[in-house]
Amino acid sequence: MGYVAVSDDEKTRKIGQKDILVAWRGTVAPSEWYEDFQRNLEPIGIGDAKVEHGFLSIYTSKNESTRYNKSSASEQVMKEVTKLVQFYHGKGEEVSLTIIGHRLGGALALLNAYEAAANLPGLLVSVISFGAPRVGNCAFRDELDELGVKTLRVVIKLDLVPKMPGIVFNGSFQRFDDIIGTLEWVYTHVGAELRLDVNSSPYLKRGFNPLGFHSLEMYLHLVDEFLNAGSTFRSDARRDVTLVNKACDMLVDELRIPHCWSQLANKGLVRNEHGRWVKPRRDPEHIPSPIGDQARDHTLRIEKQESYQMLYAS
Repeated sequence: MGYVAVSDDEKTRKIGQKDILVAWRGTVAPSEWYEDFQRNLEPIGIGDAKVEHGFLSIYTSKNESTRYNKSSASEQVMKEVTKLVQFYHGKGEEVSLTIIGHRLGGALALLNAYEAAANLPGLLVSVISFGAPRVGNCAFRDELDELGVKTLRVVIKLDLVPKMPGIVFNGSFQRFDDIIGTLEWVYTHVGAELRLDVNSSPYLKRGFNPLGFHSLEMYLHLVDEFLNAGSTFRSDARRDVTLVNKACDMLVDELRIPHCWSQLANKGLVRNEHGRWVKPRRDPEHIPSPIGDQARDHTLRIEKQESYQMLYAS
């Protein structure tokens, strides 16, 4: 679900400390989409903080019957981060932790930051999210502030995901606390916001395109060209504008860039020894579940299906 990296010597000298980077990916699997819409809040930590059930489930769930999920994402990332922090502290170096993520990855980044800050006191923890949804209630936000977590939320004005959950009832209701009291079930955002505008770029189409507005490449394009609040377009931006249309259709037609141009070679098919185009055979080691004898039986079934397909094609 992500990667852990460490700054090299050159970057460490520039920022003045060894930085551990955790990058969380966005929603991919159907089960993750389902969990994304589990809107009920559940407690986290020992205070009044609550977070969305689906995000917390993805972060903490594990299953002994699977190959790669015997330990949760939380356990895996904290084990690696703790090991690195102890290693570089042992060498006398200052250490910081930066966690980034897009959409679901942004939600997981906040949960990761909360856990890291609570369990590794004194560690400087920062979060940068792109198009991330709301994760928890006001108490969750306040506890993150108390733990010293610094958060920057990058959002596109027309992106719908950062407006959820709590598209109606959200942190804006806090202004009425004196009248209605603190609402523990109300979602709120965390940290500072960098708001980007699609209309600031001369390369982008106008109109309503929800998928395009939420694309990570769209975010990276607008961040790359962002100058300041008064002048939001930087003419000497370096990122290749062609990448915007990698998985959407947002570039103006004058650029003549095909939409959704990125795909697997031959749509993932390979030519076998008989000259037939088939789906590539997967080794049991690369099949997350089932495992053991079930994995071998599963592989045999796949091989039989491929044999039938070859006979039918011939």
